[in-house]
Amino acid sequence: MNGYRPQPMDTSAVVLPEDLLDLTEQLAENVHENWAKARLEEGWVYGPVRDDAKKTTPCLVPYAELPKEERAYDRRTALETIRQILALGYAIRREEGGRDL
Repeated sequence: MNGYRPQPMDTSAVVLPEDLLDLTEQLAENVHENWAKARLEEGWVYGPVRDDAKKTTPCLVPYAELPKEERAYDRRTALETIRQILALGYAIRREEGGRDL
């Protein structure tokens, strides 16, 4: 190993209210949509197995059709982002009349 030791911010004490837990799922889906859009722009296509040389991946499907493990990865990314925002002292609130996704 090259000596790199990841040191993410400890967000374990951050407790999310229910509405932000709902937001987590919406963000997770958008994380996947952005990932998929970038892969398609790079020339990747759907394939039953991931093959970096052929640029195929089975994950070029709608978020709801992803395997549980892949959805969990996107959800963790979104959840940790929200927790970090709150841990840094920012507030997240929905504006009245906000758009439902």
